[in-house]
Amino acid sequence: MDIAVYLALLVLIPLFAWLSSAQERRLKRLDHRIGELDRKTDLILRHMGIAQQDAGRAPELERVGALLKDGKKIQAIAAYREITGADLREAKEAVDRM
Repeated sequence: MDIAVYLALLVLIPLFAWLSSAQERRLKRLDHRIGELDRKTDLILRHMGIAQQDAGRAPELERVGALLKDGKKIQAIAAYREITGADLREAKEAVDRM
């Protein structure tokens, strides 16, 4: 290969790695901000006495309630994550609210 190609690779590979990590950090910040907004919205709804229920998932979430009634909180959190795609923190907070 030509020396110019090697030099280009030496510059481009770290540049792409840096851009990739910068994008990942940005996505993590956005995920965190969305999580904070979700928690604040939940607090407002609870304060106003408005029951929030995802109508499309209500039958699936009954399984979470059943696990809670049986004293299986960890399994309930896992089921909530499976049903909703929530992360561990969001699932725990949601199950705690139930």
